Amino acid sequence: MEKAQEVYDYLRKNNIPFEIIEHEPVYTMEEMDSFGITKKGNICKNLFLRDAKGRRHFLVVLGKDKTADLKYISDQLHTTKLSFASDERLEKYLGVTKGAVSPMGLIHDKDAEVEVVFDKDFQFEKRFGCHPNENTATVILDFKDLKKMIQKNGNEISFLTFK
Repeated sequence: MEKAQEVYDYLRKNNIPFEIIEHEPVYTMEEMDSFGITKKGNICKNLFLRDAKGRRHFLVVLGKDKTADLKYISDQLHTTKLSFASDERLEKYLGVTKGAVSPMGLIHDKDAEVEVVFDKDFQFEKRFGCHPNENTATVILDFKDLKKMIQKNGNEISFLTFK
């Protein structure tokens, strides 16, 4: 719970209201559904991607029922072919491990190197849910607060339409 506590402390320090839902470790949306977590808010799924040369890194955040077409994302972002980033890059840029990828990991991206790509449907979401850098809890907060947090950190944000 050390990484989660770091997120909770950050949110409190920045006066961002949030709710914590603790649960068994989850790795899939089906597991989130089985615990009833997806009924508590619009829960996101996250992909950490890199371009072909490893110069650009992207955190793609989309709705639980949406699919991520890497070619479509690449075309929209005007970048070379995208692929999943290594575990080492995940740790370096977001300070998390596989299974705990989250927008909350951006608190570790001190140089704002990661570009964030959100599903445009999240823009007005009052109950947005993501892991607090550990997959044993879900944090529910207003998307506008998350967006402000990311902007304050200096990360570039894009919005795309996912199907």
